Amino acid sequence: MKLVLASQSPRRRELLSLIEKEFEVCASHAQEVIPDGLQPYEAVMHLAKIKAEEVAGRFEDSVVIGADTVVVLDGEIMGKPKDHADCVRMITALSGREHDVYTGVAIAANGKTEQFYERTAVRFLELTPEEINWYASLDEPYDKAGAYGIQGYGSLLVAGIDGDYFNVMGLPVASLNRKLKKYL
Repeated sequence: MKLVLASQSPRRRELLSLIEKEFEVCASHAQEVIPDGLQPYEAVMHLAKIKAEEVAGRFEDSVVIGADTVVVLDGEIMGKPKDHADCVRMITALSGREHDVYTGVAIAANGKTEQFYERTAVRFLELTPEEINWYASLDEPYDKAGAYGIQGYGSLLVAGIDGDYFNVMGLPVASLNRKLKKYL
């Protein structure tokens, strides 16, 4: 069966290539709306599922992977920053604190969808206003949930993690590898 990644994310593409070299990439056109009342882990699985199922409808006899990642601080889902001020607000809120990163994954194949999620705890260093403004001045944080990328300059903000590093990048590689064995 053909493997399809329902994402345009270069990070997810790079991470999936650790598991399987041959796959297609097809962005989902699904409306990404989180229904009210969902917990963060439910929200990421919901979004991953609608992405995977939308793309699976275009690819017969394929295994389609959808994924979604959120950063959660004090129960609030932090999306991508809207502008410089929003980026500064987010990084300031994360400074010196621990937050959770959830990635939901959905595997759609043969008319069925399997879902799971991973949670990784990330601790930020206590950051100075100068460090926060420096990071917010970069291009890096603006296309990332929680306004940072752990694999880039954002690594300079992180004191440590508990869980899957690749989950913070957007795809829990070890868990996905085990789940995919029954499909490929």
